[in-house]
Amino acid sequence: MTAIRRALISVSDKTGVVEFARALADFGVEILSTGGTAAALRAAGVPVREVSDFTGFPEMLDGRVKTLHPRVHAGILHRRDVPAHLEAMREHGLEPIDLVAVNLYPFERVTAGGADWETAIEHIDIGGPAMVRSAAKNMDAVTVVTDPADYSRVVACMREHGGATTLELRRELGAKAYARTAQYDAAIAAWLGAASAPLVVTAGPGTPLRYGENPHQAARLHLDPFALGPTIARARQLHGRELSYNNYLDGDAALETIREFYDVPAAVVIKHNNPCGCATADTLAAALDAAWEGDPVSAFGSVIAVSRPMDRAAAERLKGRFVEAIVAPGFEPDALEFLRRKSRDLRLLELDVPLAPPSAAWRVRQISGGWLVQEGDVGVVQHWVVPTSTPFPDAKRALAEFGIRVAKRIRSNAIVIVREHAPGRYALLGMGAGQPNRVDALARLAVPRAVENLRRLHAAVGYGENEPEFVQRAMAESVLVSDAFFPFPDNIEQAAAAGVKYVVQPGGSVRDEEVVAACDRFGIAMVFTGMRHFLH
Repeated sequence: MTAIRRALISVSDKTGVVEFARALADFGVEILSTGGTAAALRAAGVPVREVSDFTGFPEMLDGRVKTLHPRVHAGILHRRDVPAHLEAMREHGLEPIDLVAVNLYPFERVTAGGADWETAIEHIDIGGPAMVRSAAKNMDAVTVVTDPADYSRVVACMREHGGATTLELRRELGAKAYARTAQYDAAIAAWLGAASAPLVVTAGPGTPLRYGENPHQAARLHLDPFALGPTIARARQLHGRELSYNNYLDGDAALETIREFYDVPAAVVIKHNNPCGCATADTLAAALDAAWEGDPVSAFGSVIAVSRPMDRAAAERLKGRFVEAIVAPGFEPDALEFLRRKSRDLRLLELDVPLAPPSAAWRVRQISGGWLVQEGDVGVVQHWVVPTSTPFPDAKRALAEFGIRVAKRIRSNAIVIVREHAPGRYALLGMGAGQPNRVDALARLAVPRAVENLRRLHAAVGYGENEPEFVQRAMAESVLVSDAFFPFPDNIEQAAAAGVKYVVQPGGSVRDEEVVAACDRFGIAMVFTGMRHFLH
């Protein structure tokens, strides 16, 4: 146990600080403080001694120098169990400091708001981190508090132990203090554009989730203080059960996919990180209908994202359909009321900022022993080359680019078949995801799913054709997109057998000529885009 007789309190975030200082004073603790914190405590009637009085040296340089003084750091850092340290303290008339409560200048908040250079630099705290690190280094004797949420824990411990804190608590808070200074320094380095900025440690203390991918795995959510644009981590939950680890993963996949279609009414249906349905339309309700038809079976228990505020007409399309969560730029009041009545468990997530195009911001992924960091995939095509004797119609390009934007959000190997379901409006017809080879993704998944969906569509509308004619015509009008090149012509053979007439792929295989020859043999028009979109 270490009794607390003197505390230094200097905070930017003054949440709960008056109550904390008053509780310390009730234990007979002398309170040292600086500037605005001292003024706030004094105004609340808490006895305060200015640090400048304690050090015998005035604050100077516009407050840049106030706690950077031997009386402060010796008071914190000296070891209470080393006689030579105690003798040095007596010889120089120095007094111990047993508790340091400091939270740092709000650099992250200021820079997130777009601060200019001078403002940002002035919000880099120097004295605060120095005191925090000194106190944390001496955590066996000194209590350091960097989070207002821990004030009550310190006071409770002191009450239980007669004004002292336990070694266990001090070491826990010391570790938390170093995590905070690491986060702070990383935030500064990242803002300054340092290529070596430790991106991962800027993620904050984290919030526990119920469990991870499976119930036996622990999990936490960490927030990136520098994330720009809409984020699933900061979306406002308006209704429903607590979000799970898997909900966050699917929600992120839904958000990143719908950002591809931010400028039109669109909907995407996500299952296990993959878009199993996606569509654009003139209204959100029509987009949601067309997206759901991409795979009605897989849509059960899905996460849905839409590109416009959810309206009542779109919300009613979900009547009788089970979904885990809906991500939207907003919810109109009558739609929100309808969805809340639909299910008490349905998670409704409103984006924290307006929907925006995909971002090239760095993405971080952990592997054993390290992290992989890469730019976000904001590309679509690098070039548009038609190597086949059959021309690729300009009228099909918009549909093809819709397919590329969907395929880039599907796990590799990815194949999508897309259709125009209304003039200038497009939908996912069938997809194959995450297969070890591209033939399986095409022939065993994407094509059968497309045919099944067309048969279902024929049963609903028919257009006066018999089913085989309807399916054949629709497949011939669709576009097949691959996220990477075809390594062999067997993919084209399978596409031709399914009646596909238009194919889009990056190109770049050593067998491109064989693939082109296969297209010419079957009268298929093919485009090389020059841009691969693997998503592992």
